[in-house]
Amino acid sequence: MAVKRFKPVTPGTRFRVGANYSDVTTNVPEKSLVVKIKKSGGRNQSGKMTMRYLGGGHKKSYRLIDFKRDKKDIPAKVATIEYDPNRTARIALLHYADGEKRYIIAPSGLAVGQTVIAGESVAPEIGNTLPLSKIPLGSIIHNIELNPGQGASIARSAGTYAQLSARDGKYAVIKLPSSEVRMILLTCVATIGSVSNSEKANQVLGKAGRKRWLGRRPRVRGVAMNPVDHPMGGGEGRTSGGQPRSRTGVLAKGFKTRDKKKTSNRYIIERRKK
Repeated sequence: MAVKRFKPVTPGTRFRVGANYSDVTTNVPEKSLVVKIKKSGGRNQSGKMTMRYLGGGHKKSYRLIDFKRDKKDIPAKVATIEYDPNRTARIALLHYADGEKRYIIAPSGLAVGQTVIAGESVAPEIGNTLPLSKIPLGSIIHNIELNPGQGASIARSAGTYAQLSARDGKYAVIKLPSSEVRMILLTCVATIGSVSNSEKANQVLGKAGRKRWLGRRPRVRGVAMNPVDHPMGGGEGRTSGGQPRSRTGVLAKGFKTRDKKKTSNRYIIERRKK
């Protein structure tokens, strides 16, 4: 997939860099795998705003994605590669040999007509899902489970991938997209390849209105607020605002917020680089 630039016929297209969707094969989703999604606008059940700067946006439907890949040893043919408004990656519609249809996160290089399969003794090819104990060392993987049977929770966004570095006892050593190195149980599964739509990082919205279409309202800087609204607010003219911190007073530059007693700390071999 590549990006495309636009002729500057309007101020919004002058710097816009968009996707050309050449990898998308259809714009009609599988009806049985689409459900309604309700927007909250950042409000909770009592109507109070708990998340700022959310609201509006184009109407969307949610595509049910198979993150568990628990249909073992049943081959599936890739029917379509589709755009998903709820995520940055492309999704692929699979037609299983037993007649069932499921969506998965499309890995880079997956094409319509290819066959993918999940299981313990399948070949380590793009789109196939295997336990970490069966994947060759050095392989590029995505959609990684943290706990067996939980479903993929790591390396799911566009262009991301992790690498299987080593095995140590009952654990696999994985280098994550954040450069963190951690241990994950060998019984967890992962999918071979990297996530599709790697050019997503090169896209430029071009105008504020496109951000509104995505459901994001304007974000107000803390230094532009009053002292009652933000620790960095107030002052005559353009003041520096003091130590950078959040609305609740948590320092923003270098202050570690991770719990020192978090149970998963013992699985982290090397922390991510700043």
